[in-house]
Amino acid sequence: MIEINKFKKTLEDNEERFPLLTLDEFFKGNTEEDSIAPNQWEEGRPPLAEIWVMLQKIELMPNIAWVRVALHDDTQIEENDEEEVLTLAGDSIILCTNMQPSELEKMVNCKWLCSDGVIEIEPSELDIYSCIPSIPEDFKCLEIVWD
Repeated sequence: MIEINKFKKTLEDNEERFPLLTLDEFFKGNTEEDSIAPNQWEEGRPPLAEIWVMLQKIELMPNIAWVRVALHDDTQIEENDEEEVLTLAGDSIILCTNMQPSELEKMVNCKWLCSDGVIEIEPSELDIYSCIPSIPEDFKCLEIVWD
């Protein structure tokens, strides 16, 4: 999971815009099962560790440029016994690819993820985030969404 000081510095350097997190920055060491798709956790959504493994495999595919986790506004830094604690709240998974949404939907098995599906988003829609990787020519951004 992204280290709290790195997260704070990224916010500070980017006008408080949340970064798009790498898979490791979101999933590594994250044991809060309700940190993404909380309404589907305990309703059939697979554990974070299984989602992470699946996304890591997809990220290695030649027709995938990158995979990131977009954060929800519920992401926050809280004081806990005089120590700051970062609570991540994932909103969606964004993939840069040349695939069609229907192809990706089958590949990631949206039913297994208890996801509402895959949608195409315009690059300009990512402007609310920071740390956006470049989008290669002939690639687009697709988003795995819940709720």
